[in-house]
Amino acid sequence: FDYTLWQMLTLCVDPRRIYRTATYHARTKQQWGRDDPAFVVILVYLLLVASVAWAIALGSTGLLEWLRLATYVVVVDFFTVGGSLATLCWWLSNNYLHVRLNAPSTWQDEQLASQEYVEWLYAFDVHCNAFFPLFLLLHTLQFLLLPLLLRQGALAALLSNML
Repeated sequence: FDYTLWQMLTLCVDPRRIYRTATYHARTKQQWGRDDPAFVVILVYLLLVASVAWAIALGSTGLLEWLRLATYVVVVDFFTVGGSLATLCWWLSNNYLHVRLNAPSTWQDEQLASQEYVEWLYAFDVHCNAFFPLFLLLHTLQFLLLPLLLRQGALAALLSNML
């Protein structure tokens, strides 16, 4: 989990470094996607905690309401929409953005070029990498600014609309 927490921090500070790490991983293990599901597990846990916190902050008192909100955020927002977008981008990149060799090139191995494709797991990892900063803005920063955002006045309205 230490490596995953490092990745999450680095995504916010220097995302280019994560791409370089993925490139190194692809060269050593012949796979672009992450080996372990720790990133997804931690992200789902954070989504569950944020969902319960939002439910409490907005006045939901029943456990069923908390579970319904948490299920919606994790299943619909993260897995269904994110997985669908990852699948669509994976399909588009493999069918339309793929470089096909018409003739053997002197600088590129034909066998390696014919095997080049985007893995679905890597497309889902890209979704997870993009979702984490969005999670920090929408679920965490807005929650921390909630007392300010719920006030009456032009500043609160302006700040609410900017987020």
